[in-house]
Amino acid sequence: QLQLVESGGGLVQPGGSLRLSCAASGFTLDDYSIGWFRQAPGKERDGVACISSSGGSTNYADSVKGRFTISRDNAKHTVYLQMNSLKPEDTAVYYCAAIPQALLLFSQCLRRQKYNYWGQGTQVTVSS
Repeated sequence: QLQLVESGGGLVQPGGSLRLSCAASGFTLDDYSIGWFRQAPGKERDGVACISSSGGSTNYADSVKGRFTISRDNAKHTVYLQMNSLKPEDTAVYYCAAIPQALLLFSQCLRRQKYNYWGQGTQVTVSS
């Protein structure tokens, strides 16, 4: 059974950092592209960052470019989202999602409709 579990969320002050993890089980992570998405109260779930199955390609939303970094360790079955210089507007529930690489046109990797599998989410709150 394919499963994604996010962790690493919490409360952080503006300007601080967090690293989110997305642990995969029940499938071969090497074959999947992974996306990170976030959803604030009353808003749609938006793409934040995505990474190809090999890790060779990444894409970011304009709002997080230069502050967030997505990476993966297929041997550890885990994808990470390093978040630096956090702002109050980054407050949201963060989700990771998976799609077989073969089914994804990578230029569309920030579109939530492309993903088959989702984790349960982890809350990130940026506040002083």
